[in-house]
Amino acid sequence: MAKVTGIGGLFFKAHDPKTLASWYRDVLGLPLEDWGGALLGTDVEVRPPHLVWCPFRHDTDYFTPSTGAFMVNFAVDDLDGMIARIESKKVVILGRGENDPNGRFAWLMDPEGTKIELWEPKK
Repeated sequence: MAKVTGIGGLFFKAHDPKTLASWYRDVLGLPLEDWGGALLGTDVEVRPPHLVWCPFRHDTDYFTPSTGAFMVNFAVDDLDGMIARIESKKVVILGRGENDPNGRFAWLMDPEGTKIELWEPKK
């Protein structure tokens, strides 16, 4: 029987796609391709243990201060190093979560108001 095997991409609208893509490249280090997006590899040694797909209730405050309908979670290999990189770009870290059984987290906003969650999976 046919089944879903994973997420093949994340596509969304932006007011200024080129500027937003450059911000993600400069602040988070996404490797932009000539066509404007990024290809994030699936190397077994560095990828997170799973990809989470989860709808939230319409009145959740988990995405706050964003008013957007979605939040992006990026798995990272070194949360402290990523936070240092982000803060060096004068981007504010909204908070951190250190005691989650799934790993460590930090949150920030992109220039268009989308909340980003960074996740260093528990080893």
